[in-house]
Order: sequence, then C-alpha cells, then structure tokens
Amino acid sequence: QVQLVESGGGLVQPGGSLRLSCAASGRIVSIGTMRWYRRVPGKQRELVATITSSGSTSYADYVRGRFTISRDDGRNTVSLRMNGLKPQDTAVYYCNAFLVTMGWRDFRWGQGTQVTVSS
Repeated sequence: QVQLVESGGGLVQPGGSLRLSCAASGRIVSIGTMRWYRRVPGKQRELVATITSSGSTSYADYVRGRFTISRDDGRNTVSLRMNGLKPQDTAVYYCNAFLVTMGWRDFRWGQGTQVTVSS
C-alpha cells in the first residue's frame, strides 16, 4: 500500500525549531513535486512550501526565511525545517506529493502532524 506518513510535530516554545519529515512508502517508481500545507482550525488549508523534482523551492511569504523544504529522493522523503517559530504557526501540517507507481500516478496526502507553538 502506497502512503505518506508525517512525523516530527510537537510542542515548541516561540522562537524554537522543529523538523518535520514525510516518508513515502510502497511500490513507488518516482516522486514529482512535493509540498507542505497547514491547516488552522476553522480556516482553509494553506500552502507553506513547495519543492519540485529538480529541487526548485518556493515558500509562502509568512514562512520565507524561517522555513526550509528539502527532499531526499533516495529515501523518498521530504522535510520541512522550521526555525523562529511563532504562535501563529500552530497548525496541523500535511505533506502532499505526486506519486508515480507501476499502476497509477496521482497526488497523495499524508495524515498530518500537529505543531503547537506556545510558551
């Protein structure tokens, strides 16, 4: 079964750092663009960061300079390094990736990981 599994969330104080990881498992041939999104209760899911298969990155204005997205194609993972965390970064973070298998190719979501920034 092909799936994405996030890890690394938790509780951190303002100004602190966290590193989220998302691992794709199953019979995957390749992975295209990978993204991190987040959702605050009562609001729509919003795009945080994107990394293409060639390694090009882009960020939402509210995280640029604080967050860094990276990928390891050998391990089928995407990571999000978050520095200078603020209370407004509190959200459930989701990874999204374009997965290619022998039978299909499509975007898939992980189950989400909670990040709470609070003193």
